[in-house]
Amino acid sequence: MPAVGVVVVREDGRILLARRRNAPSEGLWSVPGGRLELGETIADCARREVREECGVECEPVEVFHAVDRIHHDAEGRIRYHYIIVDILATWVSGEPVPATDASEVGWFLLDELPALQTTTGLAEVARALLERAHA
Repeated sequence: MPAVGVVVVREDGRILLARRRNAPSEGLWSVPGGRLELGETIADCARREVREECGVECEPVEVFHAVDRIHHDAEGRIRYHYIIVDILATWVSGEPVPATDASEVGWFLLDELPALQTTTGLAEVARALLERAHA
């Protein structure tokens, strides 16, 4: 399933995170994102997912990379296989409010990430994209 993960950056360097309400990764902090709908561009998907999950408007800047996230069930069968395209975006407007797939949302500094239970690779992707944003 193609999906996006959106690293939304505010002018003060904080990134938008959402605590996942549903499987996979239920209860973990991650960047907003979700499945690409048929006929939807990556940029449009990024805008929609951030708006639906967090109530924030963003502007996609660039595609960073893609990664496979394969989740197995207790018997070892593949339950989910996402191909996630990570995108750098800038904050346009709105204050985060949890909706659809998020139980909590907020703005965080990179230094705050180690204290959170996050999805695999979140800190590394966020750091790399913040470096690009400030280059």
